[in-house]
Amino acid sequence: MPCLPRLTFLTALLASAGLHAEPMLFTPCADTAVPGSLCSGLNLPGGYDEQGDALAGEEDRVHVFVRKIAADVPAGKRPKGSLWLVSGGPGESGASFYNLLPTLRRSFPGFEFLIPDHRGTGHSTRLCRVEESEHSPGGRALVGAEWGSCFAGLNLVPEVAGHFSITSAARDLKALIEGEHEGKNNRGQPPVYLYGVSYGTQLVLRTLQLGPLPVKGVILDSLVPPQTDPRWDLSQRSHVVNQVGLQVLAQCDADAACHVALGEPAATLYRRVLDKALADPALLAKIPGKNLKNFLGGLLDIPAARARIPYLLQDLDKGGETELAAVRETLKTAAASLGSYPQSPLSMPLVNIISNSENNLQPSLRPDWTAADIDREEADLLFTSPLPRILLGGGLPTYPHDRYFGQLPAKMPPPLVLQGTLDPKTPYAGAQAQVDALTKARAGKVALATIQHAPHFILWTAPACFEQASQRFIAGKPVQDCQPGANRPTAALP
Repeated sequence: MPCLPRLTFLTALLASAGLHAEPMLFTPCADTAVPGSLCSGLNLPGGYDEQGDALAGEEDRVHVFVRKIAADVPAGKRPKGSLWLVSGGPGESGASFYNLLPTLRRSFPGFEFLIPDHRGTGHSTRLCRVEESEHSPGGRALVGAEWGSCFAGLNLVPEVAGHFSITSAARDLKALIEGEHEGKNNRGQPPVYLYGVSYGTQLVLRTLQLGPLPVKGVILDSLVPPQTDPRWDLSQRSHVVNQVGLQVLAQCDADAACHVALGEPAATLYRRVLDKALADPALLAKIPGKNLKNFLGGLLDIPAARARIPYLLQDLDKGGETELAAVRETLKTAAASLGSYPQSPLSMPLVNIISNSENNLQPSLRPDWTAADIDREEADLLFTSPLPRILLGGGLPTYPHDRYFGQLPAKMPPPLVLQGTLDPKTPYAGAQAQVDALTKARAGKVALATIQHAPHFILWTAPACFEQASQRFIAGKPVQDCQPGANRPTAALP
Protein backbone atom coordinates (compact mmCIF):
# COMPACT_ATOMS: atom_id res chain seq x y z
CA MET A 1 0.00 0.00 0.00
CA PRO A 2 1.33 3.47 -0.80
CA CYS A 3 0.66 5.03 2.60
CA LEU A 4 -0.35 4.40 6.19
CA PRO A 5 -4.07 3.70 6.62
CA ARG A 6 -5.78 6.43 8.63
CA LEU A 7 -6.66 5.61 12.22
CA THR A 8 -10.31 5.18 11.21
CA PHE A 9 -9.36 1.91 9.50
CA LEU A 10 -8.79 -0.06 12.71
CA THR A 11 -10.70 -3.26 13.05
CA ALA A 12 -14.22 -3.12 14.40
CA LEU A 13 -13.14 -5.18 17.40
CA LEU A 14 -10.61 -2.61 18.56
CA ALA A 15 -12.91 0.29 17.77
CA SER A 16 -15.70 -1.14 19.89
CA ALA A 17 -13.58 -1.86 22.96
CA GLY A 18 -14.29 -0.03 26.22
CA LEU A 19 -12.58 3.26 27.00
CA HIS A 20 -11.40 2.52 30.51
CA ALA A 21 -8.79 0.20 31.98
CA GLU A 22 -10.20 -3.17 32.86
CA PRO A 23 -8.75 -6.36 34.35
CA MET A 24 -6.48 -8.17 31.93
CA LEU A 25 -7.29 -11.79 31.14
CA PHE A 26 -4.15 -13.82 30.49
CA THR A 27 -4.21 -16.92 28.33
CA PRO A 28 -1.42 -19.16 26.99
CA CYS A 29 0.63 -17.31 24.37
CA ALA A 30 0.28 -18.40 20.77
CA ASP A 31 4.03 -18.10 20.18
CA THR A 32 6.97 -19.98 21.70
CA ALA A 33 9.16 -16.97 22.55
CA VAL A 34 8.99 -17.84 26.25
CA PRO A 35 7.54 -21.33 26.69
CA GLY A 36 4.79 -21.44 29.26
CA SER A 37 4.22 -17.68 29.29
CA LEU A 38 0.79 -16.06 29.25
CA CYS A 39 -0.30 -13.20 26.99
CA SER A 40 -2.84 -10.44 27.28
CA GLY A 41 -3.16 -6.69 26.81
CA LEU A 42 -5.63 -3.85 26.73
CA ASN A 43 -7.44 -1.95 23.99
CA LEU A 44 -6.84 1.71 24.77
CA PRO A 45 -7.64 5.12 23.25
CA GLY A 46 -5.83 5.92 20.02
CA GLY A 47 -5.25 9.43 21.37
CA TYR A 48 -5.66 11.25 24.68
CA ASP A 49 -6.43 14.85 25.56
CA GLU A 50 -4.55 16.84 28.22
CA GLN A 51 -6.73 15.35 30.97
CA GLY A 52 -6.05 11.81 29.85
CA ASP A 53 -9.48 11.22 28.37
CA ALA A 54 -9.99 9.75 24.90
CA LEU A 55 -9.99 12.53 22.31
CA ALA A 56 -13.46 13.80 21.46
CA GLY A 57 -14.76 11.92 18.47
CA GLU A 58 -11.82 9.53 18.59
CA GLU A 59 -13.21 6.05 18.10
CA ASP A 60 -10.03 4.27 17.09
CA ARG A 61 -8.13 2.15 19.55
CA VAL A 62 -4.66 0.77 19.99
CA HIS A 63 -3.83 -2.59 21.47
CA VAL A 64 -1.01 -2.76 24.01
CA PHE A 65 0.48 -6.23 24.40
CA VAL A 66 1.69 -7.76 27.69
CA ARG A 67 3.46 -11.04 28.39
CA LYS A 68 3.37 -12.60 31.87
CA ILE A 69 6.03 -15.05 32.99
CA ALA A 70 5.07 -17.15 35.98
CA ALA A 71 7.09 -17.13 39.17
CA ASP A 72 9.46 -20.00 39.78
CA VAL A 73 7.72 -21.23 42.93
CA PRO A 74 6.34 -24.63 44.00
CA ALA A 75 2.93 -25.55 42.62
CA GLY A 76 0.13 -24.01 44.65
CA LYS A 77 2.35 -21.28 46.09
CA ARG A 78 1.78 -17.61 45.38
CA PRO A 79 4.52 -15.46 43.81
CA LYS A 80 6.63 -13.52 46.27
CA GLY A 81 6.09 -10.42 44.17
CA SER A 82 5.58 -9.00 40.68
CA LEU A 83 7.96 -6.98 38.54
CA TRP A 84 6.91 -4.87 35.55
CA LEU A 85 9.74 -4.53 33.00
CA VAL A 86 9.71 -1.45 30.75
CA SER A 87 12.12 -1.57 27.81
CA GLY A 88 14.20 1.25 26.36
CA GLY A 89 14.48 2.79 22.95
CA PRO A 90 12.17 4.48 22.23
CA GLY A 91 11.10 1.84 19.77
CA GLU A 92 12.33 -1.24 21.62
CA SER A 93 9.91 -4.02 22.55
CA GLY A 94 9.83 -6.10 25.70
CA ALA A 95 11.52 -8.94 23.83
CA SER A 96 14.87 -7.51 24.92
CA PHE A 97 14.20 -9.01 28.37
CA TYR A 98 13.35 -12.56 27.36
CA ASN A 99 16.92 -13.88 27.25
CA LEU A 100 17.71 -12.12 30.53
CA LEU A 101 15.25 -14.18 32.56
CA PRO A 102 18.00 -16.18 34.36
CA THR A 103 19.44 -12.92 35.77
CA LEU A 104 15.97 -11.64 36.60
CA ARG A 105 15.03 -14.83 38.44
CA ARG A 106 18.22 -14.65 40.53
CA SER A 107 17.62 -10.97 41.23
CA PHE A 108 13.93 -11.35 42.10
CA PRO A 109 13.55 -14.92 43.38
CA GLY A 110 9.98 -16.11 43.44
CA PHE A 111 8.70 -13.12 41.41
CA GLU A 112 6.48 -13.16 38.36
CA PHE A 113 7.37 -10.83 35.49
CA LEU A 114 5.07 -8.69 33.35
CA ILE A 115 6.58 -7.36 30.13
CA PRO A 116 4.62 -4.89 27.99
CA ASP A 117 5.40 -3.71 24.47
CA HIS A 118 4.72 0.03 24.73
CA ARG A 119 2.55 1.43 21.95
CA GLY A 120 4.31 1.49 18.62
CA THR A 121 6.60 -1.46 19.43
CA GLY A 122 6.61 -5.25 19.31
CA HIS A 123 3.18 -6.85 19.20
CA SER A 124 1.40 -3.63 20.21
CA THR A 125 -0.25 -1.42 17.61
CA ARG A 126 2.40 0.09 15.34
CA LEU A 127 2.72 3.49 13.71
CA CYS A 128 2.86 1.94 10.25
CA ARG A 129 0.36 -0.84 10.61
CA VAL A 130 0.91 -2.32 7.16
CA GLU A 131 4.66 -1.89 6.77
CA GLU A 132 5.47 -2.90 10.38
CA SER A 133 3.08 -5.84 10.38
CA GLU A 134 4.54 -9.17 11.43
CA HIS A 135 3.43 -10.53 8.06
CA SER A 136 4.95 -7.77 5.89
CA PRO A 137 8.08 -8.51 3.79
CA GLY A 138 10.40 -7.32 6.57
CA GLY A 139 8.25 -8.49 9.45
CA ARG A 140 8.29 -5.89 12.21
CA ALA A 141 11.29 -4.19 10.59
CA LEU A 142 11.04 -1.83 7.62
CA VAL A 143 12.74 -3.02 4.44
CA GLY A 144 13.04 -1.70 0.89
CA ALA A 145 10.05 0.27 -0.35
CA GLU A 146 8.39 0.01 3.10
CA TRP A 147 10.52 2.90 4.32
CA GLY A 148 9.11 5.28 1.73
CA SER A 149 5.49 4.23 2.05
CA CYS A 150 5.62 4.25 5.87
CA PHE A 151 7.16 7.72 6.08
CA ALA A 152 4.91 9.11 3.35
CA GLY A 153 1.83 7.78 5.13
CA LEU A 154 2.81 9.29 8.47
CA ASN A 155 3.39 12.67 6.86
CA LEU A 156 -0.12 12.54 5.37
CA VAL A 157 -1.61 12.19 8.88
CA PRO A 158 0.79 14.21 11.09
CA GLU A 159 -1.63 14.12 14.04
CA VAL A 160 -0.71 10.45 14.50
CA ALA A 161 2.67 11.51 15.91
CA GLY A 162 1.02 12.96 19.02
CA HIS A 163 -0.93 9.75 19.55
CA PHE A 164 2.37 7.92 20.05
CA SER A 165 3.95 10.39 22.46
CA ILE A 166 5.71 9.52 25.73
CA THR A 167 2.67 10.73 27.64
CA SER A 168 0.35 8.48 25.61
CA ALA A 169 2.60 5.52 26.34
CA ALA A 170 2.67 6.55 30.01
CA ARG A 171 -1.14 6.57 30.17
CA ASP A 172 -1.08 3.09 28.65
CA LEU A 173 1.42 1.83 31.22
CA LYS A 174 -0.63 3.25 34.07
CA ALA A 175 -3.74 1.52 32.70
CA LEU A 176 -1.88 -1.79 32.37
CA ILE A 177 -0.53 -1.76 35.91
CA GLU A 178 -3.89 -0.71 37.32
CA GLY A 179 -5.68 -3.26 35.15
CA GLU A 180 -3.51 -6.09 36.46
CA HIS A 181 -4.00 -4.81 40.00
CA GLU A 182 -7.78 -4.69 39.54
CA GLY A 183 -7.81 -8.27 38.29
CA LYS A 184 -6.57 -9.63 41.60
CA ASN A 185 -7.97 -10.02 45.05
CA ASN A 186 -5.51 -7.55 46.46
CA ARG A 187 -5.90 -8.33 50.14
CA GLY A 188 -2.53 -9.62 51.28
CA GLN A 189 -1.15 -9.67 47.74
CA PRO A 190 2.64 -9.71 47.37
CA PRO A 191 4.41 -6.44 46.46
CA VAL A 192 4.66 -5.02 42.96
CA TYR A 193 7.79 -3.29 41.59
CA LEU A 194 8.38 -1.32 38.41
CA TYR A 195 11.65 -1.43 36.41
CA GLY A 196 12.66 0.72 33.46
CA VAL A 197 15.89 0.94 31.46
CA SER A 198 17.23 3.90 29.46
CA TYR A 199 14.25 5.49 27.63
CA GLY A 200 12.17 3.20 29.85
CA THR A 201 13.27 5.29 32.86
CA GLN A 202 11.88 8.38 31.12
CA LEU A 203 8.64 6.55 30.42
CA VAL A 204 8.39 5.36 34.04
CA LEU A 205 8.99 8.89 35.38
CA ARG A 206 6.36 10.28 32.99
CA THR A 207 3.91 7.58 34.16
CA LEU A 208 4.48 8.56 37.78
CA GLN A 209 3.70 12.17 36.91
CA LEU A 210 0.17 11.07 36.05
CA GLY A 211 -0.58 9.96 39.59
CA PRO A 212 0.17 7.21 42.11
CA LEU A 213 0.64 3.60 41.06
CA PRO A 214 0.03 0.47 43.14
CA VAL A 215 3.76 -0.33 43.31
CA LYS A 216 6.12 -0.63 46.26
CA GLY A 217 9.32 0.49 44.55
CA VAL A 218 10.83 1.67 41.27
CA ILE A 219 14.13 0.57 39.71
CA LEU A 220 15.69 2.93 37.17
CA ASP A 221 18.52 1.32 35.18
CA SER A 222 20.69 3.78 33.22
CA LEU A 223 18.70 6.87 34.15
CA VAL A 224 18.04 9.56 31.56
CA PRO A 225 19.40 13.05 32.36
CA PRO A 226 17.12 16.06 32.97
CA GLN A 227 15.09 16.54 29.82
CA THR A 228 15.80 20.25 29.34
CA ASP A 229 19.57 20.18 30.00
CA PRO A 230 21.39 20.94 26.72
CA ARG A 231 24.56 19.17 27.86
CA TRP A 232 23.00 15.76 27.45
CA ASP A 233 20.18 15.90 24.92
CA LEU A 234 20.49 13.52 21.98
CA SER A 235 22.14 16.09 19.72
CA GLN A 236 25.12 15.96 22.11
CA ARG A 237 25.52 12.18 21.97
CA SER A 238 28.92 12.30 20.25
CA HIS A 239 30.34 14.45 23.04
CA VAL A 240 28.99 12.01 25.64
CA VAL A 241 30.48 9.07 23.73
CA ASN A 242 33.82 10.85 23.33
CA GLN A 243 34.13 11.53 27.07
CA VAL A 244 33.66 7.85 27.84
CA GLY A 245 36.03 6.81 25.06
CA LEU A 246 38.77 9.06 26.39
CA GLN A 247 38.31 7.51 29.83
CA VAL A 248 38.77 4.05 28.31
CA LEU A 249 42.00 5.13 26.61
CA ALA A 250 43.20 6.70 29.86
CA GLN A 251 42.54 3.43 31.68
CA CYS A 252 44.85 1.67 29.24
CA ASP A 253 47.55 4.25 29.92
CA ALA A 254 47.14 3.70 33.65
CA ASP A 255 47.29 -0.09 33.34
CA ALA A 256 50.88 -1.34 33.27
CA ALA A 257 50.23 -4.32 30.98
CA CYS A 258 48.15 -2.34 28.47
CA HIS A 259 50.60 0.57 28.41
CA VAL A 260 53.60 -1.71 27.90
CA ALA A 261 51.77 -3.57 25.11
CA LEU A 262 51.14 -0.31 23.24
CA GLY A 263 54.42 1.37 24.08
CA GLU A 264 52.89 4.85 23.80
CA PRO A 265 49.80 6.75 24.98
CA ALA A 266 46.65 5.15 23.59
CA ALA A 267 45.32 8.45 22.24
CA THR A 268 48.57 9.04 20.32
CA LEU A 269 48.23 5.62 18.70
CA TYR A 270 44.57 6.26 17.89
CA ARG A 271 45.24 9.60 16.18
CA ARG A 272 47.88 7.96 14.02
CA VAL A 273 45.44 5.23 13.00
CA LEU A 274 42.83 7.88 12.17
CA ASP A 275 45.32 9.68 9.94
CA LYS A 276 46.15 6.41 8.19
CA ALA A 277 42.46 5.62 7.68
CA LEU A 278 41.87 9.03 6.09
CA ALA A 279 44.81 8.52 3.76
CA ASP A 280 44.11 4.89 2.91
CA PRO A 281 40.59 4.06 1.63
CA ALA A 282 41.45 0.35 1.76
CA LEU A 283 41.99 0.53 5.52
CA LEU A 284 38.76 2.48 6.05
CA ALA A 285 36.85 -0.02 3.92
CA LYS A 286 37.59 -2.73 6.49
CA ILE A 287 35.76 -0.82 9.21
CA PRO A 288 32.00 -1.49 9.53
CA GLY A 289 30.20 1.61 8.31
CA LYS A 290 33.54 2.97 7.00
CA ASN A 291 33.67 5.31 9.99
CA LEU A 292 36.28 4.44 12.61
CA LYS A 293 35.07 7.03 15.16
CA ASN A 294 31.50 5.73 15.04
CA PHE A 295 32.62 2.11 15.10
CA LEU A 296 34.80 2.55 18.18
CA GLY A 297 32.08 4.64 19.80
CA GLY A 298 29.72 1.69 19.38
CA LEU A 299 32.21 -0.67 21.03
CA LEU A 300 31.88 1.27 24.28
CA ASP A 301 28.48 -0.36 24.88
CA ILE A 302 29.93 -3.88 25.19
CA PRO A 303 32.51 -4.46 27.97
CA ALA A 304 34.26 -7.33 26.17
CA ALA A 305 34.56 -5.30 22.96
CA ARG A 306 35.51 -2.10 24.80
CA ALA A 307 38.42 -3.90 26.47
CA ARG A 308 39.90 -4.74 23.05
CA ILE A 309 39.96 -1.16 21.71
CA PRO A 310 43.68 -0.49 22.46
CA TYR A 311 44.72 -3.79 20.89
CA LEU A 312 42.45 -3.26 17.90
CA LEU A 313 44.12 0.10 17.31
CA GLN A 314 47.55 -1.48 17.59
CA ASP A 315 46.63 -4.18 15.08
CA LEU A 316 45.13 -1.66 12.63
CA ASP A 317 48.26 0.45 12.93
CA LYS A 318 50.31 -2.55 11.79
CA GLY A 319 47.94 -3.36 8.95
CA GLY A 320 46.52 -6.46 10.66
CA GLU A 321 42.95 -7.70 10.71
CA THR A 322 43.01 -10.32 13.48
CA GLU A 323 41.72 -8.05 16.23
CA LEU A 324 39.04 -6.55 13.98
CA ALA A 325 37.72 -10.03 13.21
CA ALA A 326 37.74 -10.91 16.92
CA VAL A 327 35.90 -7.71 17.86
CA ARG A 328 33.25 -8.28 15.20
CA GLU A 329 32.71 -11.78 16.56
CA THR A 330 32.37 -10.33 20.07
CA LEU A 331 29.68 -7.96 18.81
CA LYS A 332 27.80 -10.81 17.16
CA THR A 333 27.91 -12.83 20.37
CA ALA A 334 26.67 -9.87 22.40
CA ALA A 335 23.75 -9.27 20.04
CA ALA A 336 22.87 -12.96 20.05
CA SER A 337 22.75 -12.96 23.85
CA LEU A 338 19.64 -10.77 23.69
CA GLY A 339 17.91 -13.17 21.31
CA SER A 340 15.97 -12.55 18.16
CA TYR A 341 12.17 -12.75 18.11
CA PRO A 342 9.52 -11.61 15.61
CA GLN A 343 8.79 -8.62 17.86
CA SER A 344 12.48 -7.70 18.39
CA PRO A 345 13.13 -5.16 15.56
CA LEU A 346 13.17 -1.54 16.66
CA SER A 347 10.36 0.67 15.42
CA MET A 348 12.47 3.27 13.63
CA PRO A 349 9.51 5.60 12.97
CA LEU A 350 8.81 5.72 16.72
CA VAL A 351 12.49 6.34 17.47
CA ASN A 352 12.44 9.26 15.04
CA ILE A 353 9.21 10.85 16.28
CA ILE A 354 9.81 10.65 20.04
CA SER A 355 13.51 11.51 19.84
CA ASN A 356 12.93 14.62 17.73
CA SER A 357 9.81 15.69 19.63
CA GLU A 358 11.12 15.40 23.18
CA ASN A 359 14.83 14.61 23.44
CA ASN A 360 16.48 16.73 20.77
CA LEU A 361 16.97 20.37 21.81
CA GLN A 362 18.92 21.24 18.67
CA PRO A 363 16.02 22.73 16.64
CA SER A 364 15.37 25.36 19.33
CA LEU A 365 18.99 26.05 20.33
CA ARG A 366 20.56 26.04 16.84
CA PRO A 367 17.73 25.90 14.30
CA ASP A 368 19.99 26.39 11.28
CA TRP A 369 22.47 23.67 12.25
CA THR A 370 23.66 21.55 9.31
CA ALA A 371 25.68 18.40 8.70
CA ALA A 372 28.67 20.61 7.91
CA ASP A 373 28.34 22.20 11.36
CA ILE A 374 28.33 18.75 12.95
CA ASP A 375 31.44 17.83 10.96
CA ARG A 376 33.27 20.88 12.30
CA GLU A 377 32.07 20.30 15.86
CA GLU A 378 33.15 16.65 15.85
CA ALA A 379 36.44 17.11 13.98
CA ASP A 380 38.57 16.85 17.11
CA LEU A 381 36.58 14.06 18.78
CA LEU A 382 38.02 10.54 18.81
CA PHE A 383 34.75 8.71 19.48
CA THR A 384 31.43 9.68 17.91
CA SER A 385 27.84 8.55 17.39
CA PRO A 386 25.79 8.66 14.18
CA LEU A 387 22.78 9.88 16.15
CA PRO A 388 23.24 13.68 15.77
CA ARG A 389 23.25 13.35 11.98
CA ILE A 390 20.29 10.99 12.00
CA LEU A 391 18.28 13.46 14.06
CA LEU A 392 19.24 16.27 11.71
CA GLY A 393 17.48 14.48 8.89
CA GLY A 394 14.07 14.48 10.58
CA GLY A 395 11.71 13.20 7.90
CA LEU A 396 8.66 12.63 10.10
CA PRO A 397 6.18 14.91 11.87
CA THR A 398 6.76 15.82 15.50
CA TYR A 399 4.36 16.71 18.28
CA PRO A 400 4.46 19.72 20.64
CA HIS A 401 5.61 19.51 24.25
CA ASP A 402 2.84 18.95 26.75
CA ARG A 403 2.64 20.08 30.38
CA TYR A 404 4.68 17.10 31.54
CA PHE A 405 7.74 17.98 29.46
CA GLY A 406 10.81 18.63 31.60
CA GLN A 407 8.90 17.95 34.81
CA LEU A 408 9.24 15.24 37.46
CA PRO A 409 6.75 13.32 39.60
CA ALA A 410 5.48 15.19 42.64
CA LYS A 411 5.78 11.97 44.62
CA MET A 412 6.92 8.46 43.83
CA PRO A 413 7.55 5.10 45.49
CA PRO A 414 11.11 4.55 46.76
CA PRO A 415 13.42 4.59 43.69
CA LEU A 416 16.66 2.71 43.11
CA VAL A 417 18.98 4.06 40.40
CA LEU A 418 21.56 1.73 38.84
CA GLN A 419 24.17 3.69 36.92
CA GLY A 420 27.44 2.78 35.24
CA THR A 421 30.35 5.21 35.40
CA LEU A 422 31.25 4.50 31.74
CA ASP A 423 27.78 4.81 30.23
CA PRO A 424 28.04 6.29 26.70
CA LYS A 425 24.28 6.74 26.29
CA THR A 426 22.90 8.06 29.59
CA PRO A 427 26.04 9.55 31.17
CA TYR A 428 26.83 9.15 34.83
CA ALA A 429 26.93 12.93 35.39
CA GLY A 430 23.50 13.25 33.78
CA ALA A 431 22.07 10.56 36.04
CA GLN A 432 23.53 12.32 39.06
CA ALA A 433 21.87 15.54 37.93
CA GLN A 434 18.53 13.74 37.58
CA VAL A 435 18.92 12.18 41.04
CA ASP A 436 19.63 15.65 42.44
CA ALA A 437 16.54 17.01 40.69
CA LEU A 438 14.35 14.23 42.09
CA THR A 439 15.75 14.87 45.54
CA LYS A 440 15.16 18.63 45.33
CA ALA A 441 11.62 17.99 44.07
CA ARG A 442 11.09 15.84 47.16
CA ALA A 443 9.69 13.14 44.94
CA GLY A 444 11.21 10.52 47.23
CA LYS A 445 14.50 9.44 48.74
CA VAL A 446 16.61 8.12 45.88
CA ALA A 447 19.06 5.24 46.35
CA LEU A 448 21.90 5.46 43.80
CA ALA A 449 24.03 2.37 43.20
CA THR A 450 27.15 3.30 41.23
CA ILE A 451 28.43 0.47 39.05
CA GLN A 452 32.11 1.13 38.50
CA HIS A 453 33.34 0.99 34.88
CA ALA A 454 29.99 -0.38 33.67
CA PRO A 455 28.37 0.91 30.45
CA HIS A 456 24.66 1.15 29.65
CA PHE A 457 21.92 -1.35 30.65
CA ILE A 458 23.22 -2.77 33.95
CA LEU A 459 20.83 -5.73 33.87
CA TRP A 460 22.64 -6.91 30.73
CA THR A 461 26.20 -5.62 31.05
CA ALA A 462 26.79 -6.08 34.81
CA PRO A 463 24.35 -8.82 35.87
CA ALA A 464 26.09 -9.70 39.16
CA CYS A 465 25.89 -6.06 40.30
CA PHE A 466 22.28 -5.86 39.17
CA GLU A 467 21.46 -8.98 41.18
CA GLN A 468 23.19 -7.70 44.29
CA ALA A 469 21.55 -4.26 44.21
CA SER A 470 18.06 -5.58 43.39
CA GLN A 471 18.06 -8.15 46.16
CA ARG A 472 19.15 -5.58 48.73
CA PHE A 473 16.54 -3.12 47.49
CA ILE A 474 13.57 -5.48 47.74
CA ALA A 475 14.84 -6.65 51.14
CA GLY A 476 14.78 -3.07 52.39
CA LYS A 477 18.55 -2.93 52.88
CA PRO A 478 20.80 0.00 51.93
CA VAL A 479 22.18 -0.44 48.42
CA GLN A 480 25.92 -0.42 47.81
CA ASP A 481 28.15 0.52 44.93
CA CYS A 482 29.56 -2.35 42.94
CA GLN A 483 32.27 -3.25 40.47
CA PRO A 484 31.56 -5.96 37.87
CA GLY A 485 33.70 -9.00 38.54
CA ALA A 486 34.48 -7.99 42.12
CA ASN A 487 33.52 -10.26 44.99
CA ARG A 488 32.19 -7.47 47.15
CA PRO A 489 30.78 -3.96 46.81
CA THR A 490 33.15 -1.04 46.47
CA ALA A 491 33.15 1.93 48.77
CA ALA A 492 30.61 4.56 47.82
CA LEU A 493 31.85 7.44 45.70
CA PRO A 494 32.07 10.79 47.45
